[in-house]
Amino acid sequence: MNKPETPIAADHAPTHPLEPLTESEIAYAAQLVRAARRTEALRFEMIELKEPSKKRVRAFSPGDDFPREARVNVFEMGRIGVWKYVVSLSAGKILSETFVESARPMIMAEEFLQIEATVKANPEFQAACAKRGIEDVSLVCVDPWSAGNFGVEGEEGKHVAHTFCWVKSGPYDNLYAHPIEGLNPVVDIKKMEVIRIDDYGVREVPKEDVNYEAQFQDGFRKDLKPIDVVQPEGVSFDMDGRRITWADWDMVIGFNGREGLTLHDVKLDGRPAFYRLSIAEMVVPYGSPARQHARKNVFDIGEYGLGKLANSLELGCDCLGAIQYLDGFVSGIDGSPEKIKNAICIHEEDDGVLWKHWDFRTDRTEVRRARKLVISSISTVGNYEYASYWYFMLDGTIQFEMKATGIINTVGCEPGNPGKYGTEVAPGVLGQIHQHTFCARIDLAVDGDKCSVVECDTLAPPMGPENPYGNAFYIQETPITAEGGRKRAPEKERYWKFVSAEGRNRMGRPTAFKLEPVHSITPFNKPEGPSGSRMPFIYNDLWVTAYDPEERFPAGEFMNHSDGTDGLPKYVARQRPVEGADIVAWHVFGLHHMPRLEDFPVQPVVRTGFTLMPNGFFDMNPALNMPPEKNEASTHAGCCSVAAE
Repeated sequence: MNKPETPIAADHAPTHPLEPLTESEIAYAAQLVRAARRTEALRFEMIELKEPSKKRVRAFSPGDDFPREARVNVFEMGRIGVWKYVVSLSAGKILSETFVESARPMIMAEEFLQIEATVKANPEFQAACAKRGIEDVSLVCVDPWSAGNFGVEGEEGKHVAHTFCWVKSGPYDNLYAHPIEGLNPVVDIKKMEVIRIDDYGVREVPKEDVNYEAQFQDGFRKDLKPIDVVQPEGVSFDMDGRRITWADWDMVIGFNGREGLTLHDVKLDGRPAFYRLSIAEMVVPYGSPARQHARKNVFDIGEYGLGKLANSLELGCDCLGAIQYLDGFVSGIDGSPEKIKNAICIHEEDDGVLWKHWDFRTDRTEVRRARKLVISSISTVGNYEYASYWYFMLDGTIQFEMKATGIINTVGCEPGNPGKYGTEVAPGVLGQIHQHTFCARIDLAVDGDKCSVVECDTLAPPMGPENPYGNAFYIQETPITAEGGRKRAPEKERYWKFVSAEGRNRMGRPTAFKLEPVHSITPFNKPEGPSGSRMPFIYNDLWVTAYDPEERFPAGEFMNHSDGTDGLPKYVARQRPVEGADIVAWHVFGLHHMPRLEDFPVQPVVRTGFTLMPNGFFDMNPALNMPPEKNEASTHAGCCSVAAE
């Protein structure tokens, strides 16, 4: 295979082997693959770091040289299939090539408007719009949805987008107030042509404008005074490239086009805690069986990519206070690197009381303030915004919070008669019931790479000699001995502990972290249905697998038109050892969403997430060393009639 003579000059020399690819590394990886394939039809789905082995990472010391490799997925226009390459950026050569014959790539951001333009240029579509009184097709908006795998005649062997349409009343109008119900063009993305117009009959398009932009508001409230977040002495964290240290925390901040924000080699108090943390997949199944809406079952990470759709964050709006930004780099469809300025926001926040006690006998009080390190990123996938927040606490707790906002997906309905599968949010405008189901991939490293998972159930003995007063209850711990999935069992207040096979605390117990599944979600899609069969990972709240660097995504690698045979059920079928082993936990959580009137025309943030809490990782409260400081900037508000002391 031919290769470029010299690598492109580095724009930033990575200081850690787990740092994401730089702009020049993405360009060079594309150059290597272009030289190998030599076709004008070549398109790039993804270029990302191929993470080195754990052994190599564990042997790394700051200042060491390390090789760099990249994963490159490419496809060709007009042809089904994806080529997977691994390239050595250090040696300037291709290491492996694999062709996945049936795979379809993600729907690329560059294809969104191409699909829309293709639909709007179609004479049959224009005629269908005219039947609905829409003469100016330039105001029509066409959203490209992934089509799933429904066995529809004429879609076999194609890469299909199943679209939904709205129309604006003006250039900046909220299009989702005007759904064109019953009109769904189907596009062959490979050929960029309309293969079918699904027209379920004319329904009047809702006319009322319902807007959210500032220019459309009659006025703004004036009773709220500014809140300024200031740190006159600067921030408390330090950064070396993409490695950040703060309080007792130390980690590398990653980023890629599919998952977006990732965290690596997470250490606490100088000890390994987690090797890698990410949100590896999300799927949004809608609950309406009506006609075309039954196909709504989109994998926003696997079929579109949170990283590719990350926002450029703005100081004082998306992020408040003393902010450190990191740019994100992804590949465009032509392989060229694309910079997402300020894709990641890093800052500190006050977090209320950390701990407190008043001794009524001595009348002495000890109180300490909490703060947290916040690492966040926001992505826009069509109508929805997904804001990912990782919080690191002074007591060793990690919290992940997903804030969902944006605009609900809307459809048309008969005014005043929305049916049972949604809420009418404006006359003739329906928001359908749906769920947002996420899966976190938690690569364990609690005091080392060999760990186990213990299931913890709270049990109450029956009334009798063991429980004479009926008040007894205790926690029963059961090791998970085989790869597989587990359910939350809220009636047992079930949680899971991730325990070290090597570390011990001063009580002789394994050091551990606790996962509380407080936002687990009940799926309602039938697993044998065409949507349920593609997302089998949602039917458990926790999965445990042996570590495999190629098992990265809970529903499989190639999600467009997938059939559900790849992913976690396939991984756990191998029944590899998971006690005292290098293992990965996968936690499923999410939002159950019947839209409200308050969710339109733009939805206030709703939250979901999970917590990883030290459970015997420390010998005692690790935050005893917080100084007894008093914030001198705090003042009395002076707004009450009673004088402040």
